[in-house]
Amino acid sequence: MRNIIASMAVTLVVIMQSAVAQKIDEERMERDIAVAENVLSTLIKQQFNNQRTFFPLEIKGTYQAGYGVTFSLPADYTTPIAFSIAGADNDVVVWGNDQFNFDFNVEDRQHDEEERAAAIAEEKSIRLRDRSRERKRLDMDSIRDAYNLKVIEAAKTFLVDYADMITQLGAQEKVIISNQGNQPRMWVGRYFNAPKRTHLSIEALKSDITQFKQGKISRDQALAKVKVVNTETVENVEPDLELLSSIFSRLYSQDLSKTYFTGDNVYFERLRDFGVIYYMQVYSGIERGDFSRRYVMPTLGLTDVDQETKDQKVKELYPKFEQELKENILEYGRTLKSLKDNEVLVFQVTLTKCAGCGIPSTLELSIKGAVLMDFSAGKVDRNTAVGKFSIKKGENQ
Repeated sequence: MRNIIASMAVTLVVIMQSAVAQKIDEERMERDIAVAENVLSTLIKQQFNNQRTFFPLEIKGTYQAGYGVTFSLPADYTTPIAFSIAGADNDVVVWGNDQFNFDFNVEDRQHDEEERAAAIAEEKSIRLRDRSRERKRLDMDSIRDAYNLKVIEAAKTFLVDYADMITQLGAQEKVIISNQGNQPRMWVGRYFNAPKRTHLSIEALKSDITQFKQGKISRDQALAKVKVVNTETVENVEPDLELLSSIFSRLYSQDLSKTYFTGDNVYFERLRDFGVIYYMQVYSGIERGDFSRRYVMPTLGLTDVDQETKDQKVKELYPKFEQELKENILEYGRTLKSLKDNEVLVFQVTLTKCAGCGIPSTLELSIKGAVLMDFSAGKVDRNTAVGKFSIKKGENQ
């Protein structure tokens, strides 16, 4: 009996020590992340020292307990990046502002021969312009690929050599560099003719970084443990992906949802050998008039609530929204036949504004295709499948 009590006492002490160790000094964490942002930015820019390039590079690092630190790079094709292309005509390609203006002024012709001649000349001119546009597009693709490789190289150097400066990370927490940014890219390529977009993610576990710093593994071994995703969007997408987009747009419409609702369609990007990302932006209420601070909350059947009541309702609804979203992803995501077992289904959600409510600004849920298939086949139950979601939350509002 004494041995059992002693054992329980030791266990309690270990648990208490662990809890103390996991307590985060937020001020120190913010400082570490700010310094790390600067280091990563410098390493990336150093990759382009000998290149005639210029581009804005704002890196934002955020910490989520139990997950780790994510450094967000600007999403490609949302900010112009100008590169000087070596060549006979010394073209300058603007990446992100792909504009081609055609001006056709066809005068009335009195004779058919003159009209035919003008049409032939115009057709030749269009073909030349099309070829020029295609050449510039190929140039941009090559530049994008070279740019991404340099970013990956700088990110791997940062992870192995400098990520340990974020001192409070747990052994199983990650350091991630991604070009997904903080804003969804749902509009890119839908309202103008944009090139393919890329998805970059470079990550390492804190435990692997620590092992290298302690001399337990070599630098090459540490680099080999860095997980790299470098893929691009697929233009031709499968019908089942479009169907899932339509399903979620309907599920979260004002008349069906019981939590938050979408104000637009749910868009998606198919990424080669990675999976699919769905983008949602959800709201909680509609202001009755400009600056009235009185709201309609259609999913709750409320037609006139003040700001305080609205915020309280938003806060109360969040846990239900997150849980129902997971269950809906399982229920309807299992219908995807085009998603491979090793690919992932991701939902990136920009949440309704609620200053001071303590709910996250964004929510990202991802799950492996294999889990969806197992759930569909009855190999795992709903609770087990829900527990397999990877969850990433943005900063609290």
